[in-house]
Amino acid sequence: MMNAAIKKTQVTPEDQVLNLIFHKAEAEYREVEEMLALLGWGELPDELKMVIEEDVKGYIDELKGQFCTNSEWVQRRRESVDFWVNSYMDGICSMETAVSSLRVNRL
Repeated sequence: MMNAAIKKTQVTPEDQVLNLIFHKAEAEYREVEEMLALLGWGELPDELKMVIEEDVKGYIDELKGQFCTNSEWVQRRRESVDFWVNSYMDGICSMETAVSSLRVNRL
């Protein structure tokens, strides 16, 4: 008969932090994917999803009541996102055109 001892691995503080970051990112990803599905954009290519990810997070935050904006610039961006995503989905433009039109150039 074997008396095998089960060794418990010790979780380091660094591992705990990484695990926390991973779970937070995973929850955020699920939330964004759910919102995309609710908008009817669940089947978009990943490249286009990545370009509009921050916009979708803004939609989520506003629906949660975390902020409300009447900014003219935010409204224009939302109209632009809607226009280009729907144009891509309707076959009016290519994915490359939609992505290049929606990509925000950082300073």
